[in-house]
Amino acid sequence: MESHWAGIITGIGEDLERPGLKDTPKRAAKAFEFLTRGYHQNVEDVVNDALFPSDSNEMVVVQNIEMYSMCEHHMLPFIGKCHVAYIPTGKVIGLSKIARLVDMYARRLQIQESLTMQVAETILDVTEAAGVGVIVEAQHMCMMMRGVEKQNSMMKTSAMLGSFRSDQKTRDEFLSLLQLHQ
Repeated sequence: MESHWAGIITGIGEDLERPGLKDTPKRAAKAFEFLTRGYHQNVEDVVNDALFPSDSNEMVVVQNIEMYSMCEHHMLPFIGKCHVAYIPTGKVIGLSKIARLVDMYARRLQIQESLTMQVAETILDVTEAAGVGVIVEAQHMCMMMRGVEKQNSMMKTSAMLGSFRSDQKTRDEFLSLLQLHQ
């Protein structure tokens, strides 16, 4: 990856011998490896058996999970928040595991629509919940730094599965809980 970054830098007309750029290909490769570390993770390792028996069948909401991802179309960041809710049916997942699952998918080349659905489907599959709701709000550098250059644009996506899709009251409860602490 380091040699590819060197090629990109020289390709834009820069001099790799310039003091500020001497180690940039190595640093850029290391940074890109970190930014895409989700490719080296899997659901089983992230969850790590952190599923616990529970009699609760009330909605669990984790709000404002910071996330950083890379647009697969322009390889520029998109940055935002993910809100996850589920209704347990006999087991709950460790709180930090929800954030780790968001990170695992976000740290891949992505489009926001797919990221939202991947998180929802994984939470549903792992917890066997009655329903899952996921909302992602993000600002996309590919739209802010280039192209139409719209600085205040925010993209919102949602995935509603199970009871979150079939029951309007469940969906409304999720949405009202998110508004409590905006």
